[in-house]
Amino acid sequence: MNYRHAFHAGNFADAVKHLALCDVLLHLKRKEKPFFMLDTHAGRGLYDLSGEEPARTGEAARGIEKLRPLFGRSDLPETMKTYFDCVSAAGAAHYPGSPLIAARLLRAGDRLVAIEKQKMEFASLKRALSPYKNAKAIEGDGYERIAALLPPPERRGIVLIDPPYEAPDEFERAAAALAAAYRRFATGIYMLWFPIKSPAAADAFCGEVLACGAKKVLRIGVSVSPVAAATDKERLAAAGLLIVNPPFEMDARMKACGAIIAPLLEARFGVDWLAGEGA
Repeated sequence: MNYRHAFHAGNFADAVKHLALCDVLLHLKRKEKPFFMLDTHAGRGLYDLSGEEPARTGEAARGIEKLRPLFGRSDLPETMKTYFDCVSAAGAAHYPGSPLIAARLLRAGDRLVAIEKQKMEFASLKRALSPYKNAKAIEGDGYERIAALLPPPERRGIVLIDPPYEAPDEFERAAAALAAAYRRFATGIYMLWFPIKSPAAADAFCGEVLACGAKKVLRIGVSVSPVAAATDKERLAAAGLLIVNPPFEMDARMKACGAIIAPLLEARFGVDWLAGEGA
């Protein structure tokens, strides 16, 4: 399966990942001091849900489209309202990727660096971020650029590692990238997304990440039942998200969001501590 962003834009896993991202960014904005965000595998920034790749998997219809009835409700958690506002701002039949969501939420003194390796994806990313003066798109390998960008001068911020998992050694590279980044910037917040093919493989991957020595690691897992159809071999059915150094009470906020969206997505949603707090 190809986990490149364009094929899965707006699906159930994106909803959970981007809710978590909004929660972290809102947390960082609660202090006046500027923060930095690094998106190592940024994608194109803005996705046309009627385009070839999303249409091929049809995942947005089972993801963000099922959540649209919630848009505009005033009784939702702040994290969820912020996420829905970002999606609405992207325009009809479009979905914002992580860099565009982050750029929209930055303040004047905050900074975003979004890296993309694929040339055509990078061109789209650069266009998507062009209205935002404090958001910079870089063409290159996100794994190779981490060392030069960390620690940031701001000394606070978030690193999102969300690769396409196309290469056979992608899981190992992703875990190693987080460990290397953590050694350089131990006080930063890290989000690492990964697809789940089997619980055992997911647990082994989480074990590799824990080896970096982080004292607080939160895991969010979400899964849906795959439909028995020939095209479903390209559909994602389960995914995980690791958050190193999560904000205070992020687990409770994500559980609250999950309780609202899981029934609409027909998904199973879990939040647990791998290290620290309730581990």
